[in-house]
Amino acid sequence: MLTDFLQAPVMAPWPLFSLHLLLLFLLLLPLTRAHRFSVPNTSFNHLVLDPGQGTLYVGAVNHLFQLSPELKMEAVAVTGPIIDSPDCVPFRDLAECPQAQLTDNANQLLLVSSRAQELVVCGQVRQGVCEKRSLGDVAQVLYQAEDPGDGQFVAANTLGVTTVGLVVPLPGRDLLLVARGLAGKLSAGVPPLTVRQLAGPQPFSSEGLGRLVVGDFSDYNNSYVGAFSDAHSAYFVFRRRGARAQAEYHSYVARVCLGDVNLYSYVEVPLACHGQGLIQAAFLAPDTLLGAFAAGTSQAQAALCAFPLADLDKSMEQARRLCYTTGGQGPSGMEEATVEYGVTSRCVTLPPDSPESYPCGDEHTPSPIAGRQPLEAQPLLQLGQPISAVAALQADGHTIAFLGDTQGQLHKVFLNSSQGQIYHSQQVGPPGSAISPDLLVDSSGDHLYVLTAQQVDRILVAACPQFPNCTTCLQARDPLCGWCILQGRCTRRGECGRAAQPSQWLWSYEDNHCLHIQSLLPAQHPRQEQGQVTLSVPRLPTLAMDEYFHCAFGDYDSLAQVEGPHVVCVTPPGDQVPPNPPGSDHVTLPLALMFEDVVVAATTFSFYDCSAVQALEVAAPCRTCVGSLWRCHWCPQSSHCVYGEHCPEGEKTVYSAQEVDIQVRGPEACPQVEGLASPQLVPVGWESHLVLHIQNLHYFRDLPALYYCWLELPGKLQKLPAFLEETSKDSGLIHCQAQQFHPSMSQRELPVPIYVTRGEIQRLDNAHDLHVTLYDCAVGHPDCSHCQAANGSLSCLWCGDGQPSCRYGPLCPPDTVEQLCPTPTIDVIEPLTGPPEGGLAITILGSNLGQAFNDVQNAVTVAGQPCNPDASLYRISARIVCVISPAPNGTAGPVQVAIKNRPPGISTQHFIYQDPVLLSLSPQWGPQLGGTQLTIHGQYLQTGGNIRAFVGDQPCLIQEPVCPEAIICHTMPQAEPGEAAVLVVFGHVERKLLTTPFRYTANPQLVAAEPSVSFRGGGRLIRVTGIGLDVVWQPLLSVWLEDEDQVKALGVQGQDVNPRRNCGAPAADPQGCIQLENGLLQVSPLPPLAENRVIPRECLVRGQGGSLRPLTDLHFCPLQCSTLCSVNSSSLLLCHSPAVPDGAIPKRVFFALDNMQVDFASASGGQGFLYQPNPRLVPLSHEGLTHPYRLKPGHVLDVEGEGLNLGISKEEVQVHIGDGECLVKTLTLTHLYCEPPHHAPQPANGSGTLPQFVVQMGNVRLALGPVQYEAEPTMSTFPVEAQVGLGLGATVLIAAVLLLTLMYRHKSKQALRDYQKVLVQLENLETGVGDQCRKEFTDLMTEMTDLTSDLEASGIPFLDYRTYAERAFFPGHGGCPLQPGLEGPGEEGRCATMHQGLTQLSNLLNSKLFLLTLIHTLEEQPNFSQRDRCHVASLLSLALHSKLEYLTDILRTLLGDLAAHYVHKNPKLMLRRTETMVEKLLTNWLSICLYDFLKEVAGEPLYMLFRAIKYQVDKGPVDAVTGKAKRTLNDSHLLREDVEFQPLTLMALVGPESCGVAGSSEVQRMPARVLDTDTITQVKEKMLDQVYKGTPFSQRPSVHSLDLEWRSGLAGHLTLSDEDLTSVTQNQWKRLNTLQHYKVPDGATVVLIPQLHNGDTVSQRLGQTGCPSGENTPMMEEGEEGGIRLWHLVKATEESEGAKVWRSSLREQERERAGAKAIPEIYLTRLLSMKRTLQKFVDDTFQAILSVNRPVPIAVKYLFDFLDELAEKHGIEDPETLHIWKTNSLLLRFWVNALKNPQLIFDVRVSDNEDAILAVIAQTFIDSCIVSEHKVGRDSPVNKLLYAREIPRYKQMVEKYYADIHQSSPASYQEMNSALAELSGNYTSAPHCLEALRELYNHIHRYYDQIISALEEDPVAQKMQLACRLQQIAALVENKVTDL
Repeated sequence: MLTDFLQAPVMAPWPLFSLHLLLLFLLLLPLTRAHRFSVPNTSFNHLVLDPGQGTLYVGAVNHLFQLSPELKMEAVAVTGPIIDSPDCVPFRDLAECPQAQLTDNANQLLLVSSRAQELVVCGQVRQGVCEKRSLGDVAQVLYQAEDPGDGQFVAANTLGVTTVGLVVPLPGRDLLLVARGLAGKLSAGVPPLTVRQLAGPQPFSSEGLGRLVVGDFSDYNNSYVGAFSDAHSAYFVFRRRGARAQAEYHSYVARVCLGDVNLYSYVEVPLACHGQGLIQAAFLAPDTLLGAFAAGTSQAQAALCAFPLADLDKSMEQARRLCYTTGGQGPSGMEEATVEYGVTSRCVTLPPDSPESYPCGDEHTPSPIAGRQPLEAQPLLQLGQPISAVAALQADGHTIAFLGDTQGQLHKVFLNSSQGQIYHSQQVGPPGSAISPDLLVDSSGDHLYVLTAQQVDRILVAACPQFPNCTTCLQARDPLCGWCILQGRCTRRGECGRAAQPSQWLWSYEDNHCLHIQSLLPAQHPRQEQGQVTLSVPRLPTLAMDEYFHCAFGDYDSLAQVEGPHVVCVTPPGDQVPPNPPGSDHVTLPLALMFEDVVVAATTFSFYDCSAVQALEVAAPCRTCVGSLWRCHWCPQSSHCVYGEHCPEGEKTVYSAQEVDIQVRGPEACPQVEGLASPQLVPVGWESHLVLHIQNLHYFRDLPALYYCWLELPGKLQKLPAFLEETSKDSGLIHCQAQQFHPSMSQRELPVPIYVTRGEIQRLDNAHDLHVTLYDCAVGHPDCSHCQAANGSLSCLWCGDGQPSCRYGPLCPPDTVEQLCPTPTIDVIEPLTGPPEGGLAITILGSNLGQAFNDVQNAVTVAGQPCNPDASLYRISARIVCVISPAPNGTAGPVQVAIKNRPPGISTQHFIYQDPVLLSLSPQWGPQLGGTQLTIHGQYLQTGGNIRAFVGDQPCLIQEPVCPEAIICHTMPQAEPGEAAVLVVFGHVERKLLTTPFRYTANPQLVAAEPSVSFRGGGRLIRVTGIGLDVVWQPLLSVWLEDEDQVKALGVQGQDVNPRRNCGAPAADPQGCIQLENGLLQVSPLPPLAENRVIPRECLVRGQGGSLRPLTDLHFCPLQCSTLCSVNSSSLLLCHSPAVPDGAIPKRVFFALDNMQVDFASASGGQGFLYQPNPRLVPLSHEGLTHPYRLKPGHVLDVEGEGLNLGISKEEVQVHIGDGECLVKTLTLTHLYCEPPHHAPQPANGSGTLPQFVVQMGNVRLALGPVQYEAEPTMSTFPVEAQVGLGLGATVLIAAVLLLTLMYRHKSKQALRDYQKVLVQLENLETGVGDQCRKEFTDLMTEMTDLTSDLEASGIPFLDYRTYAERAFFPGHGGCPLQPGLEGPGEEGRCATMHQGLTQLSNLLNSKLFLLTLIHTLEEQPNFSQRDRCHVASLLSLALHSKLEYLTDILRTLLGDLAAHYVHKNPKLMLRRTETMVEKLLTNWLSICLYDFLKEVAGEPLYMLFRAIKYQVDKGPVDAVTGKAKRTLNDSHLLREDVEFQPLTLMALVGPESCGVAGSSEVQRMPARVLDTDTITQVKEKMLDQVYKGTPFSQRPSVHSLDLEWRSGLAGHLTLSDEDLTSVTQNQWKRLNTLQHYKVPDGATVVLIPQLHNGDTVSQRLGQTGCPSGENTPMMEEGEEGGIRLWHLVKATEESEGAKVWRSSLREQERERAGAKAIPEIYLTRLLSMKRTLQKFVDDTFQAILSVNRPVPIAVKYLFDFLDELAEKHGIEDPETLHIWKTNSLLLRFWVNALKNPQLIFDVRVSDNEDAILAVIAQTFIDSCIVSEHKVGRDSPVNKLLYAREIPRYKQMVEKYYADIHQSSPASYQEMNSALAELSGNYTSAPHCLEALRELYNHIHRYYDQIISALEEDPVAQKMQLACRLQQIAALVENKVTDL
């Protein structure tokens, strides 16, 4: 009946598998992180907790989830969507509610009844009726109302209208309190508050129980916030209007006694949070009601208020007392209480003790009571976001509130007396997703469950363990946490054992300071001594008598002595202190005060080493020693830094600066050198005397010693003896021995450090950096002017003796000193030309060009004209920069410099004044964005050195060098299009081009670019269309590649983007890769590489030696690679894709149009450019590249490879054999087919003797080895003489034997003719079969490529699931296995009774015991045939389709019984045949579970195989009578005759009145490929296939409803048919008409028209059934009037002796017999040709079935795991047996059926020929699955011989398939059930399910008595009254009267 369909949820698909993966991931997270549960595309509504078990239940849209406390899913139930309407009461028949539609079922109420262990679930649909489910498994429904009345409408049926409720435990029973808002027009009779039954005959009914009666719902539209209860009362918090006449809303809380089933005790009072808005969320904490109120002007904020429960109850009691005793009047006379909700009851005046006498009211007390005085509270807390959820917890004496806001944040609040403080906030849900009011704390108080619409989160109430140390613990200010000192961790107070004792537990909320070591005494200690350290630790906890603290200095432990707050520790001995780090004078160790292994307080402690201090500063060891942080002293005599009080006895001590009690201490007390007493400047080569000041000599008094001065010269340490001159008691002078210094100096001055030692070892400190400066006058003074301009303190003079140079004065003899410098020398002048107007700055380089600027200020002339020098650019003696004066054009002359009236210096170069002229410009236009390369032509353009060009106001960047007749520059962007003048500035002189201005045009626009994919090798032609493309100077296609620092390791030298050029040289082509900011340059192209290695020409770099090297060894190529595009026209660019190095990652592909960059994706309409890996091809010869491939002339070449068509099309591929071209016919992913030249071509470029086979794909050039053409066999020439002799001999021989052979003459001639015929056939066959295979496959691949493109538009014609299931369940029943029975007139009542009985039968089938008994009983019946078994199994599959989990359980049980049965016989025979119902059930179960796999994975290759077979069969003649074909795989269907045929292409008219197409307005001509030997019916079938190629077969017109009309000219119309008056009849054989018979030419116009008459043709005599079967059989010959027999291509052979055809003569019979013996097996090679052509598609199909690259269907894994379990259970260890089980269950039972019958999966017609071919392929699949070895011999059937070579490979695929599935992760029962639940709703045909039940009952009726007996004999069945229930069903179905 329709009722089950309407009530059962129609499951919306959702990915349960991904859900389990997510849950698995969440379970692996650390426990310190929040657990989370979410389901994609599912919205959550409610969350409840079972306090006993801790189980959680989530109510969601269309689902219920059962979760463990850790949020691991335990069960799931599907609750929707269902067909429903909020305007209809729950209905059985869809006719009762025509507006009903598929509606999502949101959960409105979810409650736990702990006593009954039930879950109350109320949804949005069916007017909010509820159901009860098991707490142990939410999928188990305990109660669901069959026909609910309006008293059972519980929840609001409108999303957004809140429903709240409570389960009230009463003695003996539970009741349900439900409050809801107004929702829908059918809710008028549902009160806002009701008391309902939870048990009894009508659960959820409010009959006889209390209701909050409301006068007018529209006046009191309560919006409920929450429902709570304590030990005595239930509280409901809500919002509503104040009274009937008030529009303003207020907040209320109502109270009802828990035992009051009539709501007599109902009292409500208003709530007010001072100054705030309406209540939004609430929670009943112990003794307090917490409420979150809206706040702020826009109500976008929130406030938290607390209402003490005592005050709340007091306010309610006051209202009740006033309404009971004073008529509602207060002491002031004002109305303070009333009866609300528009009812007739009023406040009364009862005795004063009435409130105490009736604490929960009674029938005579007024109700419902409403107090007028609001209960008001002050806000505890203000928040910036609205609050949507409140929960609270009392722990450790504190109250903690949890607030969830509307943005998904959770706030933890510490409620302290009259205020609250947020101490932690965290984002829980997605931002913007409100937290649900169902905010739950678990029973332990440790975790909080937070619900949002998308997820459930489990959060620690107090995350104390996540704080690793005391500081973070106290900083958290979490009132539930604290630092447990002696445990060393952050804990709850109850987790710290000594928390009650003082100073043991530091409370996070109040304590700010952790236990710490306040001070150390001493703060450091010398490492050589062991001593004591005193630690000051305030608030140190007290230990027990037998407990102690200990100190840890690193790894060294010592016992601690505690004296109040002080702890004394012993330092480790020196040998246990770790060594100092290199370069350090101390080591710092952690010092920890510990209790057991817990660190109580910690700091660091340093151990210093004074002997290491002095090594830190070699120049001042004493100052370093006594100035350090440590207590170190210096012993000056022994030069030691020591610790302790004094130096060795008798030695004076320099005390540490840390010694505060000693006056003379620190660095200033050290003996030290203060500085130089002699000049610091020391000339080189002159004997100098150095003197130094020294202080604090009293340490060495009376201790004579030698002194030395030390100078650290470059590469040498110079020692000079010295002596001490005491100038006072404590200071003196050190005199160093006089010395000449001759260091090798490269700079003018050299600083040399100097120091003093006592003796040769004992160094005196330098008070500061001390050095002398050596200088050499000759360095930096190359000429006289430089020398005389040097600093006077250096005393440098120019000496003219020998080789003139600059020397130190005393080193120059007086007579050689030159006071005047030589004449100036001029070396270079730049530039050498200038404009006549002057103003050009020229640079003069030379020597002796003056000693100061004043020397040259008026001393320079250029070509006789004064030149004004620039002081800022003048360099002494070396450079003068001056500005020339104007001069006439053509003036020329040298440059002169005259200094101090001395003879001038004259240049050898001459300066020329010349006038530059601008003549023309090219090009004269360019894009507005700039980047155009302009060439400015003119004369004398190389004038001056500072040349600048401008186009309009914008600079034009000049490319160096500037040539005399041309300037090249690049334009800059311009604001607007238009003309702009060209201007060139020479220095300060301008020249303007007046004749031809430059015109800025609009920027080019790119409209399209394709193709968008290329191999990494590049070179693919990209066609770019656009507007204004011809204005671009240099269009580039570029790709940016990822940068990486590794490039720097190559030492690659980049090049300038604009390299200098020679004026006479032609312009170079633009380079492929330009330099990025931090990248490299590619420089020049690379010649093609051999073999398969391709290095991009665009990506090369220049190495250190200047040679080019590729970047192929890099993982990253930091380049911009470009190719230059050619401008084909203003609207077309032709570009070649740039090559990309192997390791590089393309980041951006774009077009660079001068200054304009356009991403490829923008130019191609959003399609980004993709680089594919370069193709790989296998060498032609299997022996390697060097061995030639032998090619037979006329054969098609098949080249194998990988990724061949990923980045190129077949039209773009060029294949050459030597200098000849191999025409590419087909290109697939793995194959390239090309047709070679008929004759051997010559080798290209003289490369070897054999031509090379070369494939060119863009830039990728692949050489696959040489090709050697095999010579064609030629007839050997036979000499004429030999022929004559042979002829004479033959004549004699014939004459000799003529008499002997006369009687055999006839037979011999016939045998000779047959033998010659065979030889000719063999020769033709051998030369043609190979070439034919290749050509056939090439054509087939082309056809399949076209088919693939068609399928992208139309899709594969899969059957819908219902049709697929029925065809799979009931094969051989046509297209309509189950038709609902037709109801006759007056049978409505009879049918209703039958429907009721069948519905009960459906329910009875849910009893596992009944179903198993039924199956076993039926199978025991001797006349219950195998056909009956299959039929009943399919009926059960259909009837239980909506309960697949149950069906799977039944299947497991039956399979277990079957295994137990076969184990004792022969286990290998199990599932081999369909002998019981379980085998058919298994087949049906697999058909259900693998439907999605068929559609998504295996369907496409299977369909492509079918279409390939159909295409191949149709290309050859097919006999319409016998069904035999030229192209087949099945030898029994092979046409063993040579039938001449020609392919024709007919032009079919498609449009009005053709093919039955209605509504078409235009006539289209469509080509149709046929054969001239086709019958008219065959032609019509092929035309329909091609006209309706995208249409499923069932939606096409029937071939028998159309006529074929041949049209010629304007009036020539001829209707063609298989038989007509023109048919040829001969000797009782009538031949069917063909196109050849009608002489229809190639290209003829035909049209299919609807038949106007019903002629009796052979085709129409094939019976038409009412249901399409998708099959067609050839018409076998039938006898007609007078014994006429039909034939088409060949006449059928005689079938029986009685029907033999009479022969005209014995001679004719002999000829027939001889013809039959003409070895027709020669045509069996056609089978081989067909097999090779289809091989790829067979491989693809087997690969799709047997591959685990995609996830294996969970049903397959589940089934195989179960079979493994059965084998293990029964001790079967033979792997062959398990292999057979898996093969029999899946491959042979399901996949073979799918291979043989594609019409079970697709909407197609399978012809007899196609079916025969599929049978051969299916048999091959069967042979591949068998374990035994596949043996073939001479006598094996041809069909088995065809695939003998492939079957071993297929066997390996099967074994690998089984092994891979076995090794994969097991399929859990939960995952399988989830998948089955999703599949259960696929079959939704209620009438067909009902019909299946009816037919199932017919089988039950046949064996009714036996089934009843079996049920009555089973004791369990007796208890369940199964026999009785079956008898009731029989009475209803058969309309019998029963005595039950």
